[in-house]
Amino acid sequence: MATVTRTTTATDIELILRLDGGAVEVSTGVGFFDHMMTAFAVHGGFGLQLRAVGDWHVDCHHTVEDTGIVLGRAFKKALGDRADIERYGHALIPMDEALGFCAVDVSGRPYLAFDAAFPQERVGDFDTCMTEEFFRALCDNAGFTLHLRCPYGKNAHHMIEALFKAAAHALCDATAENSTGAVLSTKGTLSE
Repeated sequence: MATVTRTTTATDIELILRLDGGAVEVSTGVGFFDHMMTAFAVHGGFGLQLRAVGDWHVDCHHTVEDTGIVLGRAFKKALGDRADIERYGHALIPMDEALGFCAVDVSGRPYLAFDAAFPQERVGDFDTCMTEEFFRALCDNAGFTLHLRCPYGKNAHHMIEALFKAAAHALCDATAENSTGAVLSTKGTLSE
C-alpha cells in the first residue's frame, strides 16, 4: 500500500494505492477522467482511493497530469525495490470498433511510446490530448517503460478507454509476484 499527497497552486491530490486490491473511490471533478481512473483500478485489480481538486476553471490539464504524477509516485512507493515482480506485462483490449495495446516494463527506467490519433478533441470535459500527458506523468514518476497504441477507432471515448484498460491489465501482470522470487534482471536490480 502507498499513500501519496501533493499540493500545488493548481491542484490538491490525495491518493491511496493498494496493488492487491480493495475499494475504488475516485473523485477528480473531471467526469470522463473519473470513469477512466475507475476502469483502470477495476481492470488492474488495484485498490484506489483518489481525491483531486484542481483549477478546473482553466481546464482539465493540471488535474489530469498531476494525478499521473501522484499515481506514478504511489506505484513507485508500493513496489519498493521491485525484487519479486513479474516485471513485464502486455494486453490487447477491444472496445467496440477500437483496439488498445499496452506493453510495460516495470524496470525503473521511465519511457513512454504513445501512438494514438483521436478523432474528437474532447470527451465530455476531458481533452483527449491529456491521455498522453497522463501516461507520460505516470511513467516519469513510477519508472515504467510503457508502450501504448491504438491503431484504429472512430470514437475517442472507446479508444481512450481501451488504452486505460490495456494499461491496467498489463500493469496487473507486471506487478504480480513472480514464481521464482528472484529479481528478473541480469543486473540483479530493478531500482534506478
